[in-house]
Amino acid sequence: MFKAIVIDKNEEKGYHSALIEVDEAQLPEGDVLVEVIYSTLNYKDGLAITGKGPVVRKFPMVPGVDLVGRVIKSESDRFATDDLVLLNGWGVGEVHWGGLAEKARLNSDWLIAMPEGLTPAQVMAAGTAGYTAMLCVQAIEDKGVKPGDGEVLVTGANGGVGGYSVKLLSRLGYHVVASTGRPEEADYLKALGASDIIDRQQLSEPGKPLQKERWAAVIDSVGSHTLANACAQTRYGGVVAACGLAQGMDFPATVAPFILRGVTLAGIDSVMRPLVDRERAWKRLAELLEAADFDVLSHEIRLDDVVQTAAELIDGKVRGRVLVKIQD
Repeated sequence: MFKAIVIDKNEEKGYHSALIEVDEAQLPEGDVLVEVIYSTLNYKDGLAITGKGPVVRKFPMVPGVDLVGRVIKSESDRFATDDLVLLNGWGVGEVHWGGLAEKARLNSDWLIAMPEGLTPAQVMAAGTAGYTAMLCVQAIEDKGVKPGDGEVLVTGANGGVGGYSVKLLSRLGYHVVASTGRPEEADYLKALGASDIIDRQQLSEPGKPLQKERWAAVIDSVGSHTLANACAQTRYGGVVAACGLAQGMDFPATVAPFILRGVTLAGIDSVMRPLVDRERAWKRLAELLEAADFDVLSHEIRLDDVVQTAAELIDGKVRGRVLVKIQD
């Protein structure tokens, strides 16, 4: 038996989430059994646990789109007992039991070896948020946008992806403008490396199809009108990396920024990303981030705290990343 956060839905209790004891025999199929050391609580996990979004597609479900752990048993040629492995995405926590549990049985094709230079706690302090932020930064770099080309906007800057985006961009020398709905967090964002702070209301209302050019690049985790306005304000030849939908999944925009200013809208998927992209992103994270960064960008909770913290996360009361310690 082991402990896990389990989401279920039935006539008696409706949609509900709780920390319960689970028999190992209930674990889904997979060729690698992992003892989970750390997981995380992402926005997607918060939606799943609270039922505020249609994330879970199979019940019962153990949430947790991230995990790092030690291999207990392996039928794969890629991994052996005691190897440390990392997982982000692949539908885990949605259609396959995830990381908010003491054990997980997984497909070895979803796993990568622990990145060199990082500890298990640091890997999960970054988690999908840090990994996604790195994918966004690489999309900006791959498009050829350099630090001297102008301001880079980061929306949803107080969230996990936003915080890591601010830190990574500033460390690479970009002039970062952070958008947030929490002005009281300005000092925190400036400590991460933001040069300027703007109120999210400047971007969150309907705007003109083309607006004054400002941004050399954008990392957006908000979507909806915020993404539309960001595109409308992006300079000629700029790139907008879109990776989230906190405001909504609609995109009330026109094609004007793309065909009149040559703006690129780069969709950033972290869930099904090929192995080579994952390894590249994690290698860069290990190179760019310092030990102190993880402490500033995350805080740690236990498995017992997950359900309550998930509600706080969805209510916008949580700053940065939530690291979940599973094993001592």
